[in-house]
Amino acid sequence: MGWITEDLIRRNAEHNDCVIFSLEELSLHQQEIERLEHIDKWCRDLKILYLQNNLIGKIENVSKLKKLEYLNLALNNIEKIENLEGCEELAKLDLTVNFIGELSSIKTLKHNIHLKELFLMGNPCAFFDHYREFVVATLPQLKWLDGKEIEPSERIKALQEYSVIEPQIREQEKDHCLKRAKLKEEAQRKHQEEDKNEDKRSNAGFDGRWYTDINATLSSLESKDHLQAPDTEEHNTKKLDNSEDDLEFWNKPCLFTPESRLETLRHMEKQRKNQEKLSEKKKKVKPPRTLITEDGKALNVNEPKIDFSLKDNEKQIILDLAVYRYMDTSLINVDVQPTYVRVMIKGKPFQLVLPAEVKPDSSSAKRSQTTGHLVICMPKVGEVITGGQRAFTSVKTTSDRSREHINTRSKDMEKLEVDPSKHSFPDVTNIVQEKKHTPRRRPEPKIIPSEEDPTFEDNPEVPPLI
Repeated sequence: MGWITEDLIRRNAEHNDCVIFSLEELSLHQQEIERLEHIDKWCRDLKILYLQNNLIGKIENVSKLKKLEYLNLALNNIEKIENLEGCEELAKLDLTVNFIGELSSIKTLKHNIHLKELFLMGNPCAFFDHYREFVVATLPQLKWLDGKEIEPSERIKALQEYSVIEPQIREQEKDHCLKRAKLKEEAQRKHQEEDKNEDKRSNAGFDGRWYTDINATLSSLESKDHLQAPDTEEHNTKKLDNSEDDLEFWNKPCLFTPESRLETLRHMEKQRKNQEKLSEKKKKVKPPRTLITEDGKALNVNEPKIDFSLKDNEKQIILDLAVYRYMDTSLINVDVQPTYVRVMIKGKPFQLVLPAEVKPDSSSAKRSQTTGHLVICMPKVGEVITGGQRAFTSVKTTSDRSREHINTRSKDMEKLEVDPSKHSFPDVTNIVQEKKHTPRRRPEPKIIPSEEDPTFEDNPEVPPLI
């Protein structure tokens, strides 16, 4: 059985950002709803309401929807038209394939002056004689009935024959009500018998049968212990019984009534529960994944199946995990240990053994804002504390070892000496001679002879200096 809840309405109001108080259109079809409630309080601004293919037996709690224009209640268990007077703007009403037998109940729709379209096909009242004429004459505001336009001449004719048609409709309603009363009694009696049978099955003996003799029960139980069948055979027999009951239910002829629809729903729910129980039994609980062996050795695990890269520098180890870009960071848990790192991603472990010992307290984890990758920086340990004595020994990394190896090789190399008497080689050191640095001398000023100088000769051909 389905109920109209606030959560159900919000889930069907995604087009309105899950806001229900300003909702104008709501679709709650195929939700197995048996009662119409709460909508008139939570969604006052509704204009379109879809409730087809449910199990609603009565029209109620919609009178406060003043703005409602279209109401779809097709394929439900409604037997009477009522409680729609408050829907002032109602223009279209769909009641296709229901169980409306009281055709005179359409008189309550006279107050809905804006009602233009009405669908009543598939109801018992639609098979009454003069059904269409009665509806057309009763509701003068209608323009369409069962998808067919109402002509003016048809309305005039229906109004002329209304006095003759109305008593005939009343008689057909009475016959239908008597039939419905008998069907309800039969359905109620059948339902009570089924409840009694279920109680007997639930209160039966250990093996599903009733016993009066205690000794007989004990002997049967002892024989049952010796001749116990395997679990697989019991499972197969139960499955066969369920399938036989299911075939018997679907092949049994029955009338199309509200009670038969409810019975079908209960049977389907029962089958669904049985299948869920069988599936739960079939499910094998997976053993927890071992991350650390009994010897205390950490294992490499990548259950989330994500890509990663590990960089080993001289000072630190960098782990880059390709975490999903749009995953919430609250779903990631990082645990750095001296010899391994563990990352829980949505409950799935990723564990990696590190090539060197690291400092968990100095490690850091960050996420990239562009790619979403998780980068874990783990600085290496430079010293190891030995137990008992406070002696510090430096841990040599791979790069330090390679440097020491190169130095030892260079020390072990022997140099070859060459006899200069046998071989003459140019002196390479004196190819380029060094230039001696000489201080700069200032130029001596030129002495210009004056006229008082006795060696001065005045040449008249030479122009005077200006």
